[in-house]
Amino acid sequence: TGCGDPRSPIGETLPGKLPQRRITTEAAHGYSSYGNQIGLATGLVRELYHPGYIAKRMEVGAVIGAVPREYVIRREPVPGDRILLVGGKTGRDGIGGATGSSKTHTEQSLTTAGAEVQKGNPPEERKLQRLFRNPRAIGMIRKCNDFGAGGVAVAVGELAAGIDVYLHRVPLKYQGLNATEVALSESQERMAVVVSAADAGAFVKAAESENLEASEIAMVTDSNRLRMFWHEQLILDLDREFLDSHGAQQHARVRVTAPARDEKNHLLTQLVNPGNGEKTAWRELMADLNIASQQGLVEHFDASIGAASVHFPLGGAYQDTPSDTMVASIPLDHGQATTATAMTFGFDPRLSVKSPFHGAVYAVVEAVARLVAVGVNLPEIRLSLQEYFEKLGNDESRWGKPFSALLGAHTALMQLGVPAIGGKDSMSGSFNDLDVPPTLIAFAVGTLDVEKAVSAEFKQAGDRVYLVPLDTVSGDIPDFQRLRSRLAAVHRGIQAGEVAAARAVGMGGMAEALAKMAFGNRIGLEIVPETTADLLFRPAYGAMILEVPADKGTTWLSDAGALWIADTINEKEIRHNRMVIHLDELLDPWKQALEGVFPSRSCPAERLEEVPLQSNPARRSAVAKPAHPRAFVPIFPGTNCEYDTAAALEQAGALSRTRVFRNRSPQEVEDSIAALCREINQAQMLVLPGGFSAGDEPEGSGKFIATVFRNPRVHEAVDRLLNQRDGLILGICNGFQALIKLGLLPYGKITDLSEQSPTITYNHIGRHVARMVRTRIVSTLSPWFSRCRPGDIHIVPVSHGEGRFVAAPEQLQALALAGQLATQYVDMEGRPTMDYPHNPNGSILAIEGISSPDGRILGKMGHSERLGPWTARNIPGIIEPALFAGGVSYFR
Repeated sequence: TGCGDPRSPIGETLPGKLPQRRITTEAAHGYSSYGNQIGLATGLVRELYHPGYIAKRMEVGAVIGAVPREYVIRREPVPGDRILLVGGKTGRDGIGGATGSSKTHTEQSLTTAGAEVQKGNPPEERKLQRLFRNPRAIGMIRKCNDFGAGGVAVAVGELAAGIDVYLHRVPLKYQGLNATEVALSESQERMAVVVSAADAGAFVKAAESENLEASEIAMVTDSNRLRMFWHEQLILDLDREFLDSHGAQQHARVRVTAPARDEKNHLLTQLVNPGNGEKTAWRELMADLNIASQQGLVEHFDASIGAASVHFPLGGAYQDTPSDTMVASIPLDHGQATTATAMTFGFDPRLSVKSPFHGAVYAVVEAVARLVAVGVNLPEIRLSLQEYFEKLGNDESRWGKPFSALLGAHTALMQLGVPAIGGKDSMSGSFNDLDVPPTLIAFAVGTLDVEKAVSAEFKQAGDRVYLVPLDTVSGDIPDFQRLRSRLAAVHRGIQAGEVAAARAVGMGGMAEALAKMAFGNRIGLEIVPETTADLLFRPAYGAMILEVPADKGTTWLSDAGALWIADTINEKEIRHNRMVIHLDELLDPWKQALEGVFPSRSCPAERLEEVPLQSNPARRSAVAKPAHPRAFVPIFPGTNCEYDTAAALEQAGALSRTRVFRNRSPQEVEDSIAALCREINQAQMLVLPGGFSAGDEPEGSGKFIATVFRNPRVHEAVDRLLNQRDGLILGICNGFQALIKLGLLPYGKITDLSEQSPTITYNHIGRHVARMVRTRIVSTLSPWFSRCRPGDIHIVPVSHGEGRFVAAPEQLQALALAGQLATQYVDMEGRPTMDYPHNPNGSILAIEGISSPDGRILGKMGHSERLGPWTARNIPGIIEPALFAGGVSYFR
């Protein structure tokens, strides 16, 4: 994202604009909430700050999907095929949204553009994702489109040469829409699919099984025309030849101006002046808005869903080394692949303002270097370019900016031998006399072996640190021949297992890279005297910092032109010549710069009374001994952890079953309740997974689930599971909330609650928190912890906006005495704490999980199901807590 300075006083806000702080915080809440709810792992979030983005905020991004090859079907529709609209209903929201995003805004936009905003419905999108993971369903699809710009007119109109569209069949959110509004609405979470007439009924049933609506709205014809009907009236009739003509050609003249340079004839200028003293300059650098920590922003986004994130956004034991690249293993239904995808970006708005050509060149170079630094081979990299420029009009010099940027990107791509595929652009970034900076962002993607993936944080003291420099030729253009050779040499070193950490250098130069690599594990540096201050602070896109164990590194280091610049040391400080700076002196300004906008600190440190550890030596096992106990995982609207939970149960030896709770009509609710009871009656374990029940409703998003389980028939089924079949119940995150609201926790049965009953409420920090936390096993009363010992410490991911456990002091004392306080959040020394981020939600007594009086019901906030063999390899000490294996062993 791109934003103006969010710390600016409200009094400096432009007329017709909201304050930058309001825009960026509300936007972060919005797009993180959507991705979190649909279960999208977000491994890289970065906001760039430049005054030009006050003109029009920038929102760009990219997502990687993986699909089995046999699922990829390319068929041509034939006359008689049916076109179904699957998913959400259609409203007036989003009419003109795509064209609106490409309009120049003015003060009048506040009153004229409101209807252009599309309204998202993430639970509906999650249902579509599930449907498209169903091989039987997608096997019926000949062709499909999502509903984006242009709505029905485009999504349906593109599917075949001849189409008859019946607009009156489109399901509506409300009455009163006319034909034009239905045809052009960009309401979200809708898909258009082409199926044969024979498959239409079966596809509708497949959609209904996922709680989705599917309606036949069009038919493929042999007319070679796009026709639209409103009831019996033909309202549109266009020849396909006209639609395929691509419109009229347009031409523009461009004028390219030479880039501005500083007094030393440098294009890449330093962010700080090292002449003010190296220590002062380093502190000023870390406080620069584009260098500063964005922890408070990053933690809005769930990186653990799917159990596939190889690198978390913040790495190291202290989770303070930001990752520049998103690395995730490809998820398979039968286990994790050893192939990972990696994606990153390159762009510096400051450089692009000086020279759009050089900005684009180094955007490509920076993105490529970042991928190579994690282990991707240069020839296997692919890019996608996203462009964002001011309104061009007929101004030749304005047209020269995107022209120069595209020429720069083309130059770098050709020289590096990597292709760019697709891309998006917008030429609308103006507000009155203010323009966005010339913006060409290079998104780069590649694949690598998970076992070879390298992260950025320094790993241990005693290693050598090398700089792989970037050489330039005339005009500050990279020496591409040397760059290719050096990137290839670094890749060889990584493949040989001789690189412990790597990071590409960016706008903050070596000083930024070294500090951020040191933060994650608090490992210091002894910088060699020959490294000048000017070299430390000079921007160097495409250069790279490598940590190499002292006994590693052979000819590939020479081939990479590597220069020895430092050694890692045990002390938490950086030494250079006579300068000694403690890491805390850099961490404080780095973390403080955006603290007032995106808080990363909450509760003050508070020493808690120690809760005695309790074991359960006389633990019994279940009466029934099935070879593979059956676990039922219900799926409610908003659930998004069912795949992870079911996979974890299966891996532990259980037989897992899932079923979607359908609620589009009273009859579907009745059928779903009956099905829910059948599944519970056949199960030994009931597991309520995480998610955002009913769209993360306020004041406890487990209310919808709790309401369903209070149905008398479901209530009875749960009682039979617990009291007649000796079963187990587990609730994680959203599921934990539901167990609390049912009274199953802490009372062991579904019961009415009082105002004094324990509850789970909003995080103390006032936002969603997604990160890794340390938890300590306090009591092994629960069979789910039968494979653990009191005092064991595990590192598990959390991701929630409401996770703060609250109870009265007398209740806490009773729970502790009964051994029902199962787990607590602890700090780096293993002590229970109220201090953020160790206690991510401010939970009283640092409680992360509790159990029922007999332990057979357990609830916890941490997502133990999201830990896999490759998860968060940039955070040391992760050990799976054997939670699910403990539950299975209860039946053996």
